[in-house]
Amino acid sequence: DVTLRALRVLAEVSLIAAEDTRTTRKLLARHGIRARLVSYNEHNKGARTPRLLAALRDADIALVSEGGTPVISDPGLDLVAAALEAGFAVIPIPGPSAVTAALAVSGLPTRQFTYLGFLPRRSGERRRLFASLRDEPRTIVAFESPHRLLRSLADMRAEWDDRRIAVCRELTKAFEEVFRGRISEALEHFADRPRGEFTLVVEGSTGPTAPDLKEVRRDLQQRRADGEPAKRAVAEVARRYGLPHRQVYRMWLEIPN
Repeated sequence: DVTLRALRVLAEVSLIAAEDTRTTRKLLARHGIRARLVSYNEHNKGARTPRLLAALRDADIALVSEGGTPVISDPGLDLVAAALEAGFAVIPIPGPSAVTAALAVSGLPTRQFTYLGFLPRRSGERRRLFASLRDEPRTIVAFESPHRLLRSLADMRAEWDDRRIAVCRELTKAFEEVFRGRISEALEHFADRPRGEFTLVVEGSTGPTAPDLKEVRRDLQQRRADGEPAKRAVAEVARRYGLPHRQVYRMWLEIPN
């Protein structure tokens, strides 16, 4: 997907900085645009940024991501920030975005949403992130790779229960697919070697979740074993889990010495 304005700008600029020159070259060839291309990606941005800033003194430059909108979970952020700091004008050219496209087809509330970008690689980090968002009422959007999709869905189910989800695969591409259902159903649907790029749209919390009292007791036991004073431990645990101070204090007293 590309807009007429984007094609006009690409045809007018003297230089295009592309995250993937092969992908961008195909786009330009399809629309008969001849332009000078240089790569700008996560691996060469340190060396490329000062050269592109120098080129900006003489002419405009277009920034193109491999797919979607530049700067959104994209190395173009560093170039934009450097250009602004150097006093250059930065003008957005609206185009496709997996975030808004996924939200539009998800069937989930879109008035407000929380965007997480690419999810952490390690399960422990993902679980902590999901736990911190357990009571987040807004719809949640995230990117995930095919080889971590099933593990991330399993972590979501463990922390968020079986919420509604839209799993969007290869948006705007030839093999686009949108699966809507529960997290458990998504795990079953994509069990056979998922492929492609995924955008996940997950239902927000529909109400306060009752704390797991076993987890509360484990937290108190660990604090007691660490020698934390009762007053501070009880106050912090009560605040963390949203429980009455009196209830947490009783649980503290029940811990065997």
